[in-house]
Amino acid sequence: MSSRNRVLVVGGTGYLGQHLLQGFSEIQGTPFEYDLAFTYHSNLPQPLLDALPHLLPFHVDLKTGQGFDGISHSFGQPDVVVNCAALSVPRVCEMDPAAALSVNVPSSLVDWLSNFKEGSTLLIHLSTDQVYEGVKSFYKEEDETVPVNVYGKSKVAAEQFVSEKCLNFAILRSSIIFGPQTISPVPKSLPIQWIDGVLSKGEKKDFFHDEFRCPVYVKDVVAIILALTSRWISEGKQMQLLLNVGGPDRVSRVQMAEAVADFRGYNMSLIKPVSASSVDRGVKSPADISMNLSKLVQTLNFSPTSFTDGVKLTLTTGTKS
Repeated sequence: MSSRNRVLVVGGTGYLGQHLLQGFSEIQGTPFEYDLAFTYHSNLPQPLLDALPHLLPFHVDLKTGQGFDGISHSFGQPDVVVNCAALSVPRVCEMDPAAALSVNVPSSLVDWLSNFKEGSTLLIHLSTDQVYEGVKSFYKEEDETVPVNVYGKSKVAAEQFVSEKCLNFAILRSSIIFGPQTISPVPKSLPIQWIDGVLSKGEKKDFFHDEFRCPVYVKDVVAIILALTSRWISEGKQMQLLLNVGGPDRVSRVQMAEAVADFRGYNMSLIKPVSASSVDRGVKSPADISMNLSKLVQTLNFSPTSFTDGVKLTLTTGTKS
């Protein structure tokens, strides 16, 4: 068995998971070189394995924990586990709260980790800005969590579970993650590519003017996770962190669309501002869950990418949507 540090990405075939595996792979040959494994639930994407042949894939059912034993035998105890797996479509969670809880609260993962030597694995767990109520701007980590939908509630339950059961953890409350397409394209529509696609048709489209987030460029999220990983491995000190992870700009859907239109040269009159309350999405959505990023910036000495720069990077990296 290799003496290199081991990193396991749970949910490695999703949008963030694939970008993360790519990010870890690109730092091979540095002092922090990792053996990489990932879990997948349904299909194993061949393009991902072709592009990153050193990865070890494991089929795992997060609801039952079936498949974790195989990781113990073939890969060993990970030094760092990054949990990207989630049922993250709020409407789907609203229709099936039990499924949302069983996937979003990582009980089988944490139970499996409890078999190893205590305190020797860091769990980096992805949470969401939707834990906040959305009645003010720039939420801080210590603000009360008052989620307005089942998705947010399931993620609060997950945060509580991780912080109670794990000795070492970093919980990242992420906003909308955007950026270029993955090595093996994901089936869900990506926010910037979707906006680009509808505006390119030259037809008027409705965008909400009264819902605000701090969208974060995907490679920033990867950089944050890499920084936490290297800090944990080099320092080995107890880590119990809760961080807001977003971009530096508080934007509405209208402002997101305007940034795309500005970069592409589309007609701004195609963007029709409407109120979020005018559309029934089958789920309640928080109005303003913009976040204060002071703790992130101070903890990691990190400067996130502006929204307009992220849009440019997204639309010049690849045209696939």
